[in-house]
Amino acid sequence: MAGMKDGQPPAVQSTSPGLVRSTGHGYRQHVKRFFLVLLRSIVLIYLGTVFIFGSLQRKLIYFPSRPLAAENKMAQLAASVGFEPWLDAHRQRIGWKQVPPAGVQPKNRMIVFHGNAGCAFDREQYAKGFGHLQQGAVWQTFLFEYPGYDSRPGTPSQESFCAAGRAAVEQLATEDSRPIYLTGESLGSGVACALAGDLPQKISGIFLMTPFASLGEVASHHYPWLPIRLMLHDRWDNIAALRKYQGPVAVMIAGQDEVVTAAQSEKLYASYAGPKQRWFDTDATHNTVSNSTFLPWWQEVSDFLITDTRPHLSSP
Repeated sequence: MAGMKDGQPPAVQSTSPGLVRSTGHGYRQHVKRFFLVLLRSIVLIYLGTVFIFGSLQRKLIYFPSRPLAAENKMAQLAASVGFEPWLDAHRQRIGWKQVPPAGVQPKNRMIVFHGNAGCAFDREQYAKGFGHLQQGAVWQTFLFEYPGYDSRPGTPSQESFCAAGRAAVEQLATEDSRPIYLTGESLGSGVACALAGDLPQKISGIFLMTPFASLGEVASHHYPWLPIRLMLHDRWDNIAALRKYQGPVAVMIAGQDEVVTAAQSEKLYASYAGPKQRWFDTDATHNTVSNSTFLPWWQEVSDFLITDTRPHLSSP
């Protein structure tokens, strides 16, 4: 062809290395932009998740039930199973009080703080388990209701639970001199431990059902990818609370606990320096601990709690 030497490649081919370099550079820039966008999206999603959890955390911790029936109907239902309304100084119901057998005044009082779901009336099994001992002569059970649960006004939180619980203990302490004990079930173990630490001279002993060492550790176990301990408003540190208490502590551990984990219950038990005893339900999950009235552990827990009579405990 005119103007073209024999064997010389077409002019366009002489620029191909530049085109290849340009194309490769553009590809790398495209990949870089893609990963930057992806990383930015991941960060935004993570931060959004953290924000949502932080904003809604109490809704993920507390699951209050609404009233089962009108107040007069509830009072009738309670009476049919041996309870009456437990009223505060303002005549507001703060739970349910077990009615002792006729002519009997039980020697000890037990306040039950239930878990994070349901309501106090659901925990009748504690009244049955402790209440049947010596035909009702050993224990009178009080089923405490949390603010914001059932028909009780208020908002669920560590602060509101502990303040209301403290008021209930103080009220019972003024009514008569019988010893006061606490039962804390699951989240209720946080209330029981906190009150035992705050009012050590008024609490003669505590029984903890499937308790945890720290709510922050429990939450971190379930959500390891979130900075839980930095975000948590209600920390419920049971180990720290019990450092201020020296009375007897009984612990029931569920061997297959999928909520707080048996390891958490064990850690709390191991950390306590005072008189303590533990029981195991090896095959139980968090909500399936065997609680039939006539199981021997009710009597064993009772005996352990009331036979520790050292002078640091409140006395009748």
